[in-house]
Amino acid sequence: MSLSFQDMESILMDQLRLYHHPIAVTWLFTDEDVTAFRRSTPHVIPVKPLTFCQWETAARMQGKTVLGTVETLACANARVSFGWREIDEREVKSQLKYCVDEAQARRFLLSKPRLPMNSVRAVAVGPLGKAALPPHVIHFYCDSVQAYHLAVDYMAATDTHPLRPQITMSSSACGGSVFCWQQKTFNHCTPCSGAYNAGKTERGETYAFIPGEQLEAVVRRLLQRIEKSGSSSVTRPGDYFPGGDICKNCPLIIFKSGDGIACEGCDKK
Repeated sequence: MSLSFQDMESILMDQLRLYHHPIAVTWLFTDEDVTAFRRSTPHVIPVKPLTFCQWETAARMQGKTVLGTVETLACANARVSFGWREIDEREVKSQLKYCVDEAQARRFLLSKPRLPMNSVRAVAVGPLGKAALPPHVIHFYCDSVQAYHLAVDYMAATDTHPLRPQITMSSSACGGSVFCWQQKTFNHCTPCSGAYNAGKTERGETYAFIPGEQLEAVVRRLLQRIEKSGSSSVTRPGDYFPGGDICKNCPLIIFKSGDGIACEGCDKK
């Protein structure tokens, strides 16, 4: 029996102690797809143009599903990633702060993962548990230990090792999602610059991405590991996540119950 999207979100949030809803990222390729989505899924739209990361803020922190289009997307990097903008001289100059010269900036931009021009009409982002359509990518805002657990379960579930994620100059959430979907593989990268002031992160989170079609296998692997070891932790099986990851898992740092020990100076227990 298949796990529902709500089941998978509940398992992941509970067992990995996620701070945020896993984000279901769904490309809508045609006007018919957009119409069907509008009819089947309660959603909100940005009042003013925002970045893709800011669309995701509503999904991961408020549990809202956002329907975004080129008209409501303010980020040039995301427009390039989603095939809604060509790489022009203005875009090249915007990347000069990262590169040694214009030639390098242009070459780096051209190497980024991008959807074909005008191949999608809209992008939907929302909490995984409320997904009405099979998402193309699940994007996690998580800490490094949570990302490690996701990666380990992904490798075991898909028999893939090692993983080779992709980091680019900017385009982390948007381009990272595109890379995950196009390559049909787990991805892991840092947020873009300005992570604390542009709606990207609050705790210095890292990004993990799993193709939507592979998520259930990963969750089932997590459940299998819990059944076998008693917990979701891979650092110290048997302890509840994050397990015994304390002072390099030193076996001397252990504690026992104080119940039944006599109080000093009396015979009461």
